[in-house]
Amino acid sequence: MAQTTHMWRLFFCLSLPLYLLDQWTKSWIVGRFQLYVDEQEIIPGIFALHHAANTGVAFGMFNGTAYANYAFTTLSLSVLVFLIWGCRTGVFPGKLSRFAVALLISGILGNLTDRLCRSGEDGVLFGGGFLGGYVVDFLKFDFGFPPFNPWPSFNVADSCVVCAAILLAIASFVEPTLNPNRKSAS
Repeated sequence: MAQTTHMWRLFFCLSLPLYLLDQWTKSWIVGRFQLYVDEQEIIPGIFALHHAANTGVAFGMFNGTAYANYAFTTLSLSVLVFLIWGCRTGVFPGKLSRFAVALLISGILGNLTDRLCRSGEDGVLFGGGFLGGYVVDFLKFDFGFPPFNPWPSFNVADSCVVCAAILLAIASFVEPTLNPNRKSAS
């Protein structure tokens, strides 16, 4: 029960604010930058803001493929169901893994919202209709040497997912493992 309470607290104090930040920044970019046209350098030659569309996953893989949004929406929903089940049954026993799950939830919800809600109103049609949307990417870095020239564009939700993956990897080494004889927490 205590673990579920901690997860709710993390959801309201971390996941929800990061989700709202993700959606606000994407809306701000869409409202001020024309897709693939406008770019504003923040740090000359290194960091810029722009508006890019991604129907695929990390690094633009599967971008523009016929059923990418259906596949990645299904995957996102499946992972969310697993995370909820995992939180309720004690799969994430330590603070670090629960923090990572909170980050992961905000990232998944942020990009899932885009897939479900962004389409032709932004001047782009990726198939149109239900799940015809795309994920807004806007952070562009170029460090001038491979493979970082330029690094594929990303957003706040992507940053949450990457940080969550790193934290889950660390947690797998430093946190206690789940005891199979332990009764599940509800």
